[in-house]
Amino acid sequence: MVWFTIYADDIDEVIESLEKCNRRERKGPGLEDIRYMKRWIFLLLSGLMALWLFLIVSFIMIMISAPFWLESQNLPFHVAYPFDLHDPSKHPICHIIIFVSQSCIMLYALIWTLFAEQLSVTIYSELTSDLKTLCMELRIVQERCNGNASLLADEVYDFAKFHQRIISITDRSNEVFNGAFTMQLIVNFLLISLSVFEAMVFWHDPKVAAEYLVLMVMALSHLSYWSKFGDMLTQESLEVAVAAYEAYDPTYGFRSTHTIIWLIIQRAQTPLSVKCRLFPPFNLENNLAVLKQCYGIFNFLLKTMK
Repeated sequence: MVWFTIYADDIDEVIESLEKCNRRERKGPGLEDIRYMKRWIFLLLSGLMALWLFLIVSFIMIMISAPFWLESQNLPFHVAYPFDLHDPSKHPICHIIIFVSQSCIMLYALIWTLFAEQLSVTIYSELTSDLKTLCMELRIVQERCNGNASLLADEVYDFAKFHQRIISITDRSNEVFNGAFTMQLIVNFLLISLSVFEAMVFWHDPKVAAEYLVLMVMALSHLSYWSKFGDMLTQESLEVAVAAYEAYDPTYGFRSTHTIIWLIIQRAQTPLSVKCRLFPPFNLENNLAVLKQCYGIFNFLLKTMK
């Protein structure tokens, strides 16, 4: 929350840059396909948002109700206050105040985090959508120009500027969200490792074990969620080179047009990704590497218990 507050102006700058990209809509062949693709991505994000909201609210309800069905727990969080203020038998009023404050703070913080996460994911999904749009327009540019070499030169020049704008926004987004991504990876790494360990320690108490297993599933899902969107961005950025090559026709167009297409292909050789400075990019391959490290820490913790 502190990070998003500090970088609020920079996030607004990224969103405004994306708005300029989204206003770029060309009439003619392929327009309906582009709109269909954008609608599909919007519905996908809306469905994932609803699913995450359901999971977060379910987790909050489990945490808040835990003291009512676990004898060893009096509050949503395992804490101890001075003078036994958390003890309901000694200080019932203080216990109620602490219970309500913990519940409200958790509800607010997790819901806030969910919407902040959705904002971040939406930015990168929009960049993926713009790359898809660029690929589709490159593949139909010959049909759209219909033998007009001057029109082809203008179109290809616009594509090159659009591609450069996407690259700049992606780099700027990674810079703005660098701290958030770093904290996110560290927290996910610790959550997965420790929640599995806690579930194994409390295997004799199914209720407590189930609570930690739910936390582990949410952490794994969150990491996989980001990894999938990172993979989509990377794949579409590489696909631009293929689409540009399909648009290239050495027998048609000016030499300068061919040079610009070659530049687009060259720039597309470097894949775009969702990443921070200290850790590798978010993708499914690195996701598996994180899980292997979590498994190693889990084994280490188990050995220390023996």
